[in-house]
Amino acid sequence: MTITAIGLAGVVLLLVLIFLRVPIAIALAAAGFLGYAAIDGWAPALKMAGSVPYQMASAYSLSVIPLFILMGAVASRANMAGELFQACNAVFSGIRGALANASIGACTLFGAICGSSIATAATFSRVAIPEMRRHGYDPAFAGGTVASAGTLSVLIPPSVLTAIYSIVAEVSLVKLYAAAFVPGFVLAGLYVVTVWTVAWIKPTWIPRVPSMPFKDRLHASVGMWKLGLLFFIAVFGIYFGWFSPTEAAAVAAFLAIVIGFATRSMSIRDLVDCMLETVYTTASILLVVAGATIFSRFIVLTQFPNELTKWAHLSELSPFWILMAVMALYIALGTFLDEVSTILITVPITLPLINAIGYDGVWFGIFVTIMCTIGLITPPTGMTVFVIQAQHPEIPVMRIYGGTLPFLAADFVLVALLILFPAIALWLPSLVG
Repeated sequence: MTITAIGLAGVVLLLVLIFLRVPIAIALAAAGFLGYAAIDGWAPALKMAGSVPYQMASAYSLSVIPLFILMGAVASRANMAGELFQACNAVFSGIRGALANASIGACTLFGAICGSSIATAATFSRVAIPEMRRHGYDPAFAGGTVASAGTLSVLIPPSVLTAIYSIVAEVSLVKLYAAAFVPGFVLAGLYVVTVWTVAWIKPTWIPRVPSMPFKDRLHASVGMWKLGLLFFIAVFGIYFGWFSPTEAAAVAAFLAIVIGFATRSMSIRDLVDCMLETVYTTASILLVVAGATIFSRFIVLTQFPNELTKWAHLSELSPFWILMAVMALYIALGTFLDEVSTILITVPITLPLINAIGYDGVWFGIFVTIMCTIGLITPPTGMTVFVIQAQHPEIPVMRIYGGTLPFLAADFVLVALLILFPAIALWLPSLVG
């Protein structure tokens, strides 16, 4: 059996295990370990598998993940999300679709602190959806708005998903955060335009809400200062070179705790819960990362990415069609895999192919992240949709999927813009060196 055949068999085994509902981390580790042993023998495979957990635990680059998760957990429990929604509502007040756009604005800014789409969607499903329904919004559109806006967390820096891609692809995290900044806010803007378009086509879905008095607007806007300060430290502190990503995450997490206690919006019990949440989330992510590392070492041993690149050259496919094939792959995987697993499984294979047709690894990181936002609202396993439905069981899940369709169109518009104008992602990284 050739090495290439073993590589294909390993990929098939991984997919079979996933469809059999074996946990992703175990499926990755098992397929990678067995494939590695088939090529290099049991002793080297055991040595490799035994060294990976130690390397994961001692890797400094991975320490940024629990720190950003802790910062997001503290921000959520310290009532910053509710204050942010009211502040964004004050900004859009008086415009048709104000509450929906307030949800998008709040998810955008909160995502810059939280970094988790699931946590953002869960937080604002409790804050925004009841308010929208109280003012007569269509329930499906209200759910679809929050489910879609929650996906912005994986793109807006500092994103945990972007940090994971940085580790897998061995690309500068600072450049990735800089690259994600413009596309992230462009997507938020496209979502706002989407709300206005839906309001024009289906005005019964989005009733006009009375405008807030100026005094109330001013009072509500003040509540934005907490997250504004954390965003400045966590994002601009990195861009200006004040902190490394890990240092910025540590300072921002500590500052979030100080703000929570100083404003009496968080107790010791809440802090303990935040730390436990951070431990559980980090452990689950790092377990998947460890499994993916074992699988990627097997893939490297098979030379499968090199063979795929050679095939692409021999087939004389244009870069456009290769990119379309990669896009189709991510859309398909997004229907049944979470975004972390998708990146960890595919990047070791797809990145060399993308580099071979002339695309930058930083650009591809943003492209992959956007494709993951699409997967988060794509049936049958759109994770943010299920989060919304779990908290609002009275809204059928298929209706929520229907509510995400206009925003899904906006996602594909951003993908088209990114392909046509790569500078959208590459301009800012060039300025930060």
